[in-house]
Amino acid sequence: MNEAMLTVLGRANSSNVQKVMWLLAEISRPCVRVDVGGTFGGNKEAEYLRKNPNGVVPTLIDMDIVVWESNTILRYLANRFGALDLYPADAVHRSWVERWMDWQLSTLGPANSQLFQSIVRTPVEQRSADLIEAHRQRNAKLFDVLDQALDGRRYLGGEALTLADIALGPLAYRWFTLPVERPGYKHLQRWYELICQRPGFQEHVVKLGLS
Repeated sequence: MNEAMLTVLGRANSSNVQKVMWLLAEISRPCVRVDVGGTFGGNKEAEYLRKNPNGVVPTLIDMDIVVWESNTILRYLANRFGALDLYPADAVHRSWVERWMDWQLSTLGPANSQLFQSIVRTPVEQRSADLIEAHRQRNAKLFDVLDQALDGRRYLGGEALTLADIALGPLAYRWFTLPVERPGYKHLQRWYELICQRPGFQEHVVKLGLS
């Protein structure tokens, strides 16, 4: 393939867009990002749905190749540009990366989104303290799973940053930034401080805040 400019369709404050943008920063690949979804709209129009039939963001355009589903985009980009440090070729090492990517989509992502929506995307007068607390408790248990997994591991995939950390990082930012009570997580806190040192994480996640 030629090295043409990549295009990412999706709003900057989407956690799924953020992980794609963070990965592109890690592998030093420029892109054009177009605001789609949320208050920008456009993701339910026929032109967008022809690219991504689910009508969600992000969608990646690489010349005549269109890729959707955020973690699939991460895998595609790592394979496309040979980022074996982030997505190891070894089957065992790769399984450590992929299990956390799948867990992010199936388990932590939905729970984290519910907590985020119940606070950030809900007007103050409409918030339910009981609902927020239920979501907080669910997230606390799930982040405890991560904390235990990080005992003895620098990153989720081992000693170096991988797609597993990139997939989970934006959700960890929300957890550590939302105005909720959090248990003390020794290993999770150490890991979070590590990813906060990555310029791409700062640029595409932290600087945007909660919105």
